[in-house]
Amino acid sequence: MAKEKKKMPAKKKATPKAPTKKKANVVVKEPVFKVSKKTPQTLRGFKDILPIDEKFWNYIRDKVRAIAYDYGYDRIDLPLLEDTNLFIRSVGKDTDIVGKEMFAFQDRGGDNVSLRPEATASVARAYINHGMLNLPQPIRTYYIGPMFRYERPQSGRYRQFNQFGFEAIGDIHPVLDAQLIILTYKFFEELGIPVNIQINSIGCPDCRKEYKTQLVNYYKTQKSDLCDDCKVRMTKNPLRLLDCKEEKCIAIAEDAPHILDWLCDECKNHFVKVLEFIDETEIPYNLNSSLVRGLDYYTKTVFEVWPESKDKKAQNALGGGGRYDNLVEMLGGRPTPAVGMAIGIERTILKLKELELEVPEKEIPDIFVAQLGEAAKRKCLGLFEDLRKEGFKVAESFAKDGLKNQLDIADKLKVKYALILGQKELSEETILLRDMDGGVQETVNYSKVIKELKKRLGK
Repeated sequence: MAKEKKKMPAKKKATPKAPTKKKANVVVKEPVFKVSKKTPQTLRGFKDILPIDEKFWNYIRDKVRAIAYDYGYDRIDLPLLEDTNLFIRSVGKDTDIVGKEMFAFQDRGGDNVSLRPEATASVARAYINHGMLNLPQPIRTYYIGPMFRYERPQSGRYRQFNQFGFEAIGDIHPVLDAQLIILTYKFFEELGIPVNIQINSIGCPDCRKEYKTQLVNYYKTQKSDLCDDCKVRMTKNPLRLLDCKEEKCIAIAEDAPHILDWLCDECKNHFVKVLEFIDETEIPYNLNSSLVRGLDYYTKTVFEVWPESKDKKAQNALGGGGRYDNLVEMLGGRPTPAVGMAIGIERTILKLKELELEVPEKEIPDIFVAQLGEAAKRKCLGLFEDLRKEGFKVAESFAKDGLKNQLDIADKLKVKYALILGQKELSEETILLRDMDGGVQETVNYSKVIKELKKRLGK
């Protein structure tokens, strides 16, 4: 009888390695991390904001909140990360921001995302997403936060930088343009920073067509003297020719055709009314025919804030803005007029320091709580909270044990009174109340110390 052949076990298919994930036919590589033993450093173009500088940041934030309240603008907070397409469609694919400066990448799900290079596009997206067109118009919002652009770091210009901005969406009236310019000027006036408002109109897409033709014709006669970027701009984004910062291109721009001469009647009338409203407040401004701003969504009014200086280069701008009547529609919403502005916080702080302007220091505490011994330390933890609850500004250094060290700290903080609790005071249910100016101290019943402090400090 023939032996039955043994069936060979089926070969197992090799488990394929999975170095990548696929989504929508897009191959996404898994990141490979290399660990270095070197002490980590901040990346180029990024910086830490240290406690010593927080007074400047708090000062700016407080001023922004105050002026936003005065003018009726409400806070909006937006994501740091957005769909890259949002900025390509709004800022413009041929702008330097989109072409050279965005932190754009593919996430692990295969989506194209970018760290926001500016916030106006995000505000417009939020306006559409949340149906704000159904609310009373215009919608007035403001934001404060970081933006990201991959550009050459220099004084006041970082790859992560901070801006605050104001946006009024849903009304075309030129008074909104004027009031936003007035608000901006008043903000710097209150800081004590002298500024010039540079203002122009770049019209609407219809009246810009003929102007662009005239502009390109002029620049063709100067082509041999243009920088390489401007030679590209001639075909891709002619208006940006006027915004070039190269010395030779600045000189060429001075003799270029003025866009104001090519405005249609609607754009011309709008701009005249903006200027008339500003004139009523006697805020100084300069008509600047070379001002175009660097983003594609701008229409009609554009403006920048320059610190007072003999240097007339636009890179000194502390901020700027303008009208963007087509942006909401470009992003899929209904035709919705809008106007906005943004100010660079780092640049503003640099100017505050340069001018040596006074900035409020951290508020001085009313009371310093000092202790001697573990039992007193435990008791003072509760006392600290009781005082804070009663509205006192309290300081302490519970990690210190020596009384002299603690009182030295109290002296540096310039507190008015120090409370001292030791073993003797614990046993007698008292506490020492020390006048830090005169050095006189007295014993107070522990249960009555808050009442005594309120009396002395007028609480």
